[in-house]
Amino acid sequence: MTARLFSKNSMVDDHGALVSTPRPAAPAASRANKIVKRAISGVLLLDKVAGFTSNAALQKAKWLYRAQKAGHTGTLDPFATGLLPLCLGEATKFSQFLLDADKVYRAEIRFGIRTSSGDLDGEVIAERPVTFDAAALHQALERFRGEIEQVPPMHSALKHAGRPLYEYARQGIEIERAARRVTVYGLEMESFDGTHASLRVHSSKGFYVRALADDLGEVLGCGGHLVGLDRLQVGPYLLDDAISLETLADLTEEERDARLLPADNLTLDLPRIDLDLEAAWQISHGQAIWRAGLQVGELLRLYAPDGHFLGVAEVDQDGKAAPKRLISSE
Repeated sequence: MTARLFSKNSMVDDHGALVSTPRPAAPAASRANKIVKRAISGVLLLDKVAGFTSNAALQKAKWLYRAQKAGHTGTLDPFATGLLPLCLGEATKFSQFLLDADKVYRAEIRFGIRTSSGDLDGEVIAERPVTFDAAALHQALERFRGEIEQVPPMHSALKHAGRPLYEYARQGIEIERAARRVTVYGLEMESFDGTHASLRVHSSKGFYVRALADDLGEVLGCGGHLVGLDRLQVGPYLLDDAISLETLADLTEEERDARLLPADNLTLDLPRIDLDLEAAWQISHGQAIWRAGLQVGELLRLYAPDGHFLGVAEVDQDGKAAPKRLISSE
């Protein structure tokens, strides 16, 4: 039989039959340097520095932990700093609870200059003199407290026809956006020097601080844009409890693992249900279970008899707790 080359690891003989050839073994040095991924789970409170994208910070942390799977709970712009909670392994199944959480920021706004993006990464599109004082700024802030209507900025990850708005913005295309209802729980001025203001902002999900900077500048008649953003809190988590990538890299693997919060930490606001052995088996096998007093649509965190977190259930139309997100049994 003669054979002719078909692909990198196969050949075809004269009769058209595919003949496999052994894949060459990797060099010993290459095998020795291969990183063995770990099925590690937990929540890391990361203090992101300026200049890193959220995804770059995520990938670095994932590499340091040798984690098989990782995800973040809401992005920070590259120029922004502060708290970026990351989920590893099974904790990624519960990241939505932080995506929906309130946030607290310290925002630095430069008045007198308006940019195309509402922050320092955009092009200057207008410059006007700053003529207001601190008292006028205090008064203007009142308009942005409580439930307000906010038009999302073009430079955002919101989708239009399947594409993020920022892709259109980079091409100079303006897409009409509907205002969305958001809540500002707190908005206070920390300092003002005549052109720069530092604000503390406590907002609901879906709120854009760069849109606040732009809108506030227009209300004050001079324009403005965001020049600094530090995220201080996400839900119950504080920046004071976070760790930087630089510090994380200097720790041993055991010390890094000790920095992780358990996956159920993301669900502590939900009612806890402790199951007996039979109910735990049913839930783990996709079956709904009945409990008295449950409300349709209610979310519950479930635990096995030994105290292990099983995941989250949602009460269905029959009043039973049905599995929604479960920890893998592997």
